[in-house]
Amino acid sequence: MAKMFSSSDFGTTSWELIIRLDHQNEKEQKVFTLRVSGDLHIGGVMLKLVEQINIAQDWSDYALWWEQKHCWLLKTHWTLDKYGVQADARLLFTPQHKMLRLRLPNMKTVRLKVSFSSVVFKAVGDICKTLNIRRSEELSLLKPSDDYFKKKKKKEKNNREPLIEDILNLDNSITSSGSPASPGLYSKTVTPIYDPVNGTPVSSTITWFSDSPLTGQNCNILAFSQPSCSPETLAEMFQPRSLIDKAKLNAGWLDSSRSLMEQGIQEDEKLLLRFKYYTFFDLNPKYDAIRINQLYEQARWSILLEEIDCTEEEMLIFAALQYHISKLSLSAETLDFTNESEVDEVEAALSNLEVTLEGGKTDNILEDITDIPKLADYLRLFRAKKLTLKTFKLYWFVFKDTSIAYFKNKDLEQGEPVERLHLRGCEVVPDVNVSGRKFGIKLLIPVADGMNEVYLRCDNENQYARWMAACILASKGKTMADSSYWPEVNNILSFLKMKNRNTSSQAPSDPECMDMKPECFVSPRCAKKHKPKQLAARILEAHQNVAQMSLVEAKLRFIQAWQSLPEFGLTYYIVRFKGSKKDDLLGVSYNRLIRIDMATGDPITTWRFANMKQWNVNWEIRKVTIEFDQNVSIAFTCLSADCKIVHEYIGGYIFLSTRSKDQNETLDEDLFHKLTGGQE
Repeated sequence: MAKMFSSSDFGTTSWELIIRLDHQNEKEQKVFTLRVSGDLHIGGVMLKLVEQINIAQDWSDYALWWEQKHCWLLKTHWTLDKYGVQADARLLFTPQHKMLRLRLPNMKTVRLKVSFSSVVFKAVGDICKTLNIRRSEELSLLKPSDDYFKKKKKKEKNNREPLIEDILNLDNSITSSGSPASPGLYSKTVTPIYDPVNGTPVSSTITWFSDSPLTGQNCNILAFSQPSCSPETLAEMFQPRSLIDKAKLNAGWLDSSRSLMEQGIQEDEKLLLRFKYYTFFDLNPKYDAIRINQLYEQARWSILLEEIDCTEEEMLIFAALQYHISKLSLSAETLDFTNESEVDEVEAALSNLEVTLEGGKTDNILEDITDIPKLADYLRLFRAKKLTLKTFKLYWFVFKDTSIAYFKNKDLEQGEPVERLHLRGCEVVPDVNVSGRKFGIKLLIPVADGMNEVYLRCDNENQYARWMAACILASKGKTMADSSYWPEVNNILSFLKMKNRNTSSQAPSDPECMDMKPECFVSPRCAKKHKPKQLAARILEAHQNVAQMSLVEAKLRFIQAWQSLPEFGLTYYIVRFKGSKKDDLLGVSYNRLIRIDMATGDPITTWRFANMKQWNVNWEIRKVTIEFDQNVSIAFTCLSADCKIVHEYIGGYIFLSTRSKDQNETLDEDLFHKLTGGQE
């Protein structure tokens, strides 16, 4: 009688659970069968399994992965019943940390252990600690499209060696320790450290992240610009991309709220580590040697591969800076940064980069409030209309607060203006050719049915810099009283100075032209337009304007010039707006959204994050709805990417705008997930 009872009891309350073991030393996965009951917790299941495996080793990094549900069973106190695991479940007992290959912004590939069970936001934080890159929240992982690496494979058939040399193996990285969130990695006190060999500041984050596996040599590979690749390699990598192609490329960003494993990433897969958000906070040459170099490299490649548009004049400035940086990086003698005052000078120049953040320094708050300056001068104006020639008319312009009024002449200033232009939320685009003495400002001003196009023409560099800086600030809702106005004016002047062709200096020497390989410093399309000797001469001519810069200063100048390009920081997605019969492009930037005509590439209208009241996503129909001030609301569905990616971009930028220097290095990770996470 008792035997029958126990057998029926046995049949109803316990069952067989099949678990496969993913053991690193075994080629084939072994299968284990456990007798379990629904009230057994996950920790108990793993204990039983390890006892049955009977191999003496550290199993602490192993966890259970549920294949059908595509999720980790990490809550060890939860029971099988609570998770809903039944006899048909296929479970895998596998390490949480696995090898991953990451292509960095400088096109070097590193191979390191990464958590496949942490959410990507946290995994990227661990990767950046390993690589000594502060402010990991600005970076993320991008899964490239299938054809991204294809062009390079043609090269590999002829020459396979560089592929092996190119991989920097960091197998003993901190992220493999089994406790990826060790709190002791951050040191509160940071002191600059200088490399004894070449005198440059080794990133102090070597003390910052004390357990980093980076040796001095590896650190140099990441912190210094490597020799330029050959023109042939550049030509192979170059793929002319339309705005639609760029939009498709942006579909590959991983979801920061889910783990690598949950997103189907395989062990040893190749992903791109990139700066995703274009707000570079607290850049400091004392501590950020690697971060600044990787940022410079991302900017450099975006210019060389024409991922961002620039004029030929600007291309030559970028080429001159690259040539200068490449020369300094190869010469140990010029790498002497042990002089503290030089580092301080570079630090002072960093205020230029603060423009990328919405706020600047607010030193003279009382002065800002009481004295709002104005600009007044004669400028030329042209209003874009169809089928009209570009004829500029002279008017008297007055710039006050965030608007421009213009009058027929100076005497009429106290009366009614011909027109008043409100610049808050407008797009400001430089229209400059320094050698042709053309200093123009293109304004795209939002109106109910799209954008009004207005062109202003200044007489000289100084006038242009003052008016351009005022327009840029006004577009963000700031006046010239803001403390970032004069740094912005100086920024613009320094960039114009770099563009100014230095005819008085002696011509570059022929031997230097011979050694240069100018095709390495410009995009392949630009290189085809000029003979190499002619191109080298023009780059060396531009180089005379930057030849006195130190290495870090030149990199920061390059980043700053990149930031001044009209397309800087725009990430494109193909969307369909509510009520529209055709697809449009949505440009997402650090401070605004832009609706762009897909056929012409022209902006249709702009919405600023500062005017945003709320946004939400209908996950069932994948529609994003955003409400702005003054009863403006927009709704769109995403076509080129999952709407979660666009939703995360918007939330991510709003999250980054909450950062402040007094936070030290701690981030409110919960706030990030609250602003970016899906509600599915």
